[in-house]
Amino acid sequence: MRDPLTEVIALLQPKAVYAKCISGAGDWAVRYSAYDQPSFCVVLEGSCRLAVDGQRPVTLEGGDFILLPATPGFTMSGGAPVRPVPIDPKRLASPVAEIRHGARGGRPDVRQLGGYFAFDSPDAALLVSLLPPLVHVRGVERLGLLVRLVAEEAAERRSGRDLVLARLVEVLLVEALRSTTADGEDAPPGLLRGLADANLAAAIRQMHAHVDRPWTVAELAKAAGLSRSSFFDRFTRVVGLPPMEYLLAWRMAVAKGLLRRADLGLAEVAARVGYGSASSFSTAFSRHVGRPPSRFAA
Repeated sequence: MRDPLTEVIALLQPKAVYAKCISGAGDWAVRYSAYDQPSFCVVLEGSCRLAVDGQRPVTLEGGDFILLPATPGFTMSGGAPVRPVPIDPKRLASPVAEIRHGARGGRPDVRQLGGYFAFDSPDAALLVSLLPPLVHVRGVERLGLLVRLVAEEAAERRSGRDLVLARLVEVLLVEALRSTTADGEDAPPGLLRGLADANLAAAIRQMHAHVDRPWTVAELAKAAGLSRSSFFDRFTRVVGLPPMEYLLAWRMAVAKGLLRRADLGLAEVAARVGYGSASSFSTAFSRHVGRPPSRFAA
């Protein structure tokens, strides 16, 4: 059966990695404006404080990994509170050397390896909305190794670089997301929290495995082993969308990927995502996307 998390990451099509080493010493603070693209970092040594807009501040320590799927504004700082230096990540040049914050000389109090990448999917906003806004993982050595491999590959210009980077980032995303805890009431609604719920996970996997099936809420509730009303309420609360809205959004995301293929006609795309005719699919797609499939694929 298809794995929903793997499918979401594959459809996001991560690419274009920019990685750098960052350090800080003394009393320092920087304020990054919203970047709206995914970013990541691993703390190599030392510690610092991270305050992401809309999230509780966290203290990062050696071995910690952070992933921000959409990177809102955030402040990073050392020890004592100081006025942060504003930074616009969209205007940063790609430095070869390490970026240093605070005192210039001497041993840094913290060293990180971090960077940004991009999602090439035309439906990235929808798919990212299914992921946690902040992923903080502590003590998973594989993530540090993957970030180092990404940084090394990004710094080189060897043949096959783009393909290797794309695959490394896909693995990095899967490892980060499956390492995070998403089964508590404090976890944000989304796909990870849904997959951490054994009942809902059964229904989500059925939707992904058989996206072409004419599902009803009653059938999905049966797959989840819940009553219709309990399933609907629990799915909406945990995933953040009613089940049929989630199914529609997933069908449209899959359809967008299929429409970019030159070897598939409209009727076949419609059938693969659960529509009985090209016309009914075109109507649903136009309403959801804002333009007909023919114009999207052009």
